[in-house]
Formats: sequence, C-alpha cells, structure tokens
Amino acid sequence: MEEVKVFYDREGHTLTVWFGNPAEEAVCQETGDEVILIKDKNGRVIGFEKLNFVPPAERNLRLAFETTAV
Repeated sequence: MEEVKVFYDREGHTLTVWFGNPAEEAVCQETGDEVILIKDKNGRVIGFEKLNFVPPAERNLRLAFETTAV
C-alpha cells in the first residue's frame, strides 16, 4: 500500500505533500505558480510544496485523492 504524507506549516503558510520517501529529496524545482516540485536524484517527482497556502476558514481541512493507472 502506498502512502501519502501531508504537512501544513501554519507559520510558514506552506502545504507539503509527499508521495515518495522524503529522505530521497535531492533537488527542488519552482514551477511558477507558487508550487515547488520535490525530486529524487533520478529527477522523479516525489512531492510538492504549495507556498502561501491558507486553508479555508473551516475547522477541518479535508483532502481527497484519486489514483489513475496509465
């Protein structure tokens, strides 16, 4: 079973999502839209970080994931 890790930094206003091993982080690449791709040494995306993320005013932040097979 694959695992997705989601971290919200309230002080830094960032949302970080890992779908790979965070210990394998080798390089980060800015995409432009305040999103940073996190890649391993082979250039495979293992996560991303959304800058200036402010969750909705609701008490709980709900996340939904959808998987597809190619």
